[in-house]
Amino acid sequence: MFDIQFEYPYVLLLIALFIACAFLCKTKFTAYYFPHIQIYQKSRILNYPLTSFLKWITIVCTLIALASPIIQEDTHIIKNQGIDIVLNLDTSASMKELGLDNNNRTMNRWQVTRDIVKQFIQKRTSDNIALVVFGSQVMMASPLSFDKQAQAQIIDYLDIGIIGDKTALIDSLANSVNILKHSQAHSKVIVLLTDGEDTASQIPLQVIEKLLKKHKIKVYTIGIGDFNPLLLKHIASVSNGASFMAKSKKDLLTIYEQIDQLEKSKIENNKIVLKEYLFFYPLFCAVMALIGFIYFKNKNEII
Repeated sequence: MFDIQFEYPYVLLLIALFIACAFLCKTKFTAYYFPHIQIYQKSRILNYPLTSFLKWITIVCTLIALASPIIQEDTHIIKNQGIDIVLNLDTSASMKELGLDNNNRTMNRWQVTRDIVKQFIQKRTSDNIALVVFGSQVMMASPLSFDKQAQAQIIDYLDIGIIGDKTALIDSLANSVNILKHSQAHSKVIVLLTDGEDTASQIPLQVIEKLLKKHKIKVYTIGIGDFNPLLLKHIASVSNGASFMAKSKKDLLTIYEQIDQLEKSKIENNKIVLKEYLFFYPLFCAVMALIGFIYFKNKNEII
């Protein structure tokens, strides 16, 4: 929103001073007799209202210009400092197990997880998100991206056993670290979900621990089914993250909501004031009125 304001509004008080002087400070003249003065007086009477009007236009417009009229517009610039997040999703054969959703026993673990993860992605509007899936091997399904719609479609295409039936949990963390290690985001996070023991990784856990600390990456671990709670808690602990356990769809939904609250993007609201100076317009009117005033004043004196 914008409106016309004055930078120096107190200057406008001088208008009242000029009006007061017009009535209280009249000049007194000595009377003289001139023959045939009627013709001169007639010309003066005809031009007096015009010259008086031009004089006041000059005074008022000059004072308005000195008061510096402006149009002020406040602009708010919202700067988001997003988080870079890698979602690690287990697609091993054990994700076929049913029963995680108590209201729909026909849905397997992967189907329940897929729907909740898509909801989580849509909430993280300011964040770069990458997708990593793991089974016997590890695959980056999506690099860091703001395109949440494309990532939701990618998740729909993923399925159980897409890269093998085993669980390469530690190797998936190595892949995620590789994605995040060059990130310039103020916070780097891995959200790891698994339902089983690590049965296929080639990289030692100690290597991953060092990499997580080196690149200041936080890991949130989520376990469902028959997982190794000690391993998940250890990974979360060494990275200053947190470990969760879900026994139902409701639990899993609550966990992702908690992570959403724990990892908030920073939002800075900066206010910029834009000013458009308008003094030229009253100043131009004052100059034109002054020229007119001088012209008619001199014309009267010649007559």
